[in-house]
Amino acid sequence: MSDRDGQRPQAARHAGGATIGPGEDEHWIPEKNRFSRVVFGFPDLAGDAWCSLAFRLGWEAGEAAVSALDFALVGIDCLAPDGSSLDFDHVPGLDRTLLDPHGTWIPGPAYLPADALPLRAGIIRLAFLLPAPATGITVTVRSWRNTRPFTVAQVRLAQMQQSLAPGHSPAARMRRRLGPEPDWIGHALVPGCGLVLRGQIFTATPGAHAALARVVYRDAHGAVLAPPYPGTISVPALGALIDLSAHQQARRFTLELAPVPGADRVEVGFATWEDASPEAELLAAPEIALEDRLRLESLCGDDPLEAPDFLARLAERLGLPAAAIAGWCPTPEAAAAIPQVLATARSLQRGEGAPRTGLDRVLRFGSHPAWTVPEAPDWTEDPFRSVAWRIAYQGLGWLVPLAGTPGGAATALALALSWSRTNPWGSPADGLALHPSALTVRTEALVHLLGRAGKAGGAASLVLTGEVVRHGFALAEIVGQNTFGRALHQIQAAAVLMGVARALPRLPLSAHWLSLARAGLRAGLESQLDAEGRFSDPSLHQRLECATLLRVLAQSLDADGLAPLLAARVAKALPGLARLLDPGGRLPPFGDTPPGGDPAAWIGRLMARSGSSLVAERRDPRGRPEARTPPLWSESGTGMIAARSDAPGRGWSHFACTFSSQGFSGQAHRDCTSFVHASEGVRWIVESGGSGQIETGAARHHILSAHGHNVAWPDGREPGAGEAWAAGSIRLDGAQVRAIGTNVHGPDYGHIRVFVLLDDLSGLAVLDRFTAGDRPVTFEGLVHVGPEIVVALAGPRRAVAQAARARLSLVPVALTGRTAGLSLAIGCSEHPGALRGFVSDGSGPLQPTSVLRYAIAGRDGACGGLILAADASGEAHLGRLVASEAVARLLAGT
Repeated sequence: MSDRDGQRPQAARHAGGATIGPGEDEHWIPEKNRFSRVVFGFPDLAGDAWCSLAFRLGWEAGEAAVSALDFALVGIDCLAPDGSSLDFDHVPGLDRTLLDPHGTWIPGPAYLPADALPLRAGIIRLAFLLPAPATGITVTVRSWRNTRPFTVAQVRLAQMQQSLAPGHSPAARMRRRLGPEPDWIGHALVPGCGLVLRGQIFTATPGAHAALARVVYRDAHGAVLAPPYPGTISVPALGALIDLSAHQQARRFTLELAPVPGADRVEVGFATWEDASPEAELLAAPEIALEDRLRLESLCGDDPLEAPDFLARLAERLGLPAAAIAGWCPTPEAAAAIPQVLATARSLQRGEGAPRTGLDRVLRFGSHPAWTVPEAPDWTEDPFRSVAWRIAYQGLGWLVPLAGTPGGAATALALALSWSRTNPWGSPADGLALHPSALTVRTEALVHLLGRAGKAGGAASLVLTGEVVRHGFALAEIVGQNTFGRALHQIQAAAVLMGVARALPRLPLSAHWLSLARAGLRAGLESQLDAEGRFSDPSLHQRLECATLLRVLAQSLDADGLAPLLAARVAKALPGLARLLDPGGRLPPFGDTPPGGDPAAWIGRLMARSGSSLVAERRDPRGRPEARTPPLWSESGTGMIAARSDAPGRGWSHFACTFSSQGFSGQAHRDCTSFVHASEGVRWIVESGGSGQIETGAARHHILSAHGHNVAWPDGREPGAGEAWAAGSIRLDGAQVRAIGTNVHGPDYGHIRVFVLLDDLSGLAVLDRFTAGDRPVTFEGLVHVGPEIVVALAGPRRAVAQAARARLSLVPVALTGRTAGLSLAIGCSEHPGALRGFVSDGSGPLQPTSVLRYAIAGRDGACGGLILAADASGEAHLGRLVASEAVARLLAGT
């Protein structure tokens, strides 16, 4: 790499045995996992701009971890102009990590291109959005799974000249700028217990009065308790407050709000001192926690406490007699009345006819065979060596249907008590018991079983209440710290915590948990589904799961003020999801797609609950049946283009393309601009699909990588994190044309992808234009053909696919430059990084299929693609359209 690839780091620091390497601009990192690291500084960057980081990775012969997906860790710390660290809750393109604020895993050398393996050196690239007000970063490359030292050399960072699409970027962070009018946060209190708020403010001008936090305590009737309050100062015009001074531009603060006699609730308002105060902003919603003596870790200590003993310790910390814990146990009727939001959402997803696992102690999870729970399980069972199976098993959700069978209640209760005895907090029999998916489902199941535990305060009731309270503490800390802020886990945790608070109304923490859960639901809603029905998660399956949970919550909350808000968001989102269904009832498998299910029926059940009809959504806006010339939808709420047709005599046809942001996380599918296509009822072009619940290792890497999707990339520069945007559309003779611009190939390349679709969807053309200044460009594109379809090369510039009597021709075309090759691969697996021609059907190992690779080369950029047509007339029609001046203008971005 050269300086043309970006700026060099200003400085490098070494720790944990890392040192300067033998080569020029090289750094040597030994195998002291987690501790050995080199840190690079990059100042003077632009905020709200996409960054592209690249370096050369070298490794030694005999490295045993070449196939590890977490071979090394790259950590990113975002910096203010004065070098102080900024605690963003989300950096698009990266994940939150424990050792560094944000980062991403670097897979082992086996996943690099084949030509890098003999040299034992290859280029690593990653991209992320640097949120404003950050203007610099530190980059930490850290040892992780490597068994021998590795080297990092030629580290470079570049930013996009035009970082975002025209207009506002959906990936940009919503900034909470402060003014003299306070930004209020309110929470219920635990009697006699203080509340702790932790957060960070940024100010352009540090000073003794950067911002302030106004504090108001209220009694149970909502009346204000007059200050002074402990730990605050009083100002006549503002009341009680805490000054938030800042000696640096970024200042972390901890507000320890002491208990005030008679206080039931506290409200904290963040503001500037006056209109003329320097700019200040709250970087994220503050973390909410109880004082340390009522934190889960402090309550559990190092003792393997059983559930009733945990309740006794909690009573002691609250200053209550041990006899009080019996009063915390709910009556069976009260516990049974708590809605099971997660179970109801699963029922809506699977339908009434789905098999109910857990009946007669028989479990059926996913595609795994039936398995009978032993009479005395030790809770380490793993009969299928499956992470997904273990999470479902440890979730105990299967105990609920078992408890509903004749004689099953006693068995379910005994198994729940057995789980509690075998899994003291902090030392579970299976570590996956603490996975958030297992934690939330199990909490809800335990609340339900409290309704079958007999007399309130009895032996079984005490154990289950103790376990529910212990789980409630864990959920409260997840919600209060916004641990999974951009994931469905966060909304699930808040929803279940709300159920726990309502099930245990006499518990002194219930009011606090309820207000924490409501605030968590609002925050999760804002980050995952906005008022216009736009999701942040690119996975259609995850979007549908989110909509389902919110729908169930809206109906279970009844008169709660949150219910209309949740219902309105879901009502905005569902029509867009329904329009993406193909006539066969499937959603395009973009993003992570767990196996099984019937999306059309699932969406139909959701829309029936909202009073609308799936059939109605498939009609045009005037209520007429869908026309033979189908409209195209390109909706901000879906980030997709979709069209479908069900013409008599031809069978149904469908097309869909995704241009959702690839900045959701560091380990996301690289499927931006990928597409699927079906005609005459045949699904010709398919997606890799796949899910982290099923695939691991090399299979997981493949379905996430560009090689598992129908995309194109230039000069070996596979797409990374970034954005895409609608770049124009036109109507031509018998066809619709849509253009998509992207920045997912880094700052060196301009990219536009254009789709030309015949009105009956019998054929289409996919065209890409890559430019890199005045440099030559060669790009390659992939299309994956359905596994049941026979594909053959019919010459150097034609492939033919056949399914029964239906045929599809695939013909490369060059508009600028020349065609540079056509090849076919089926199930290639030389080494972990060389998987080609595989898709996932969700039932087990990846399924081999045909993948067609085409290439276009040009001296001053390259432009061309592939024509897919069912017959000669369609191919000729598409050829004329592709060569038209109107399409050329779209490809040129004019």
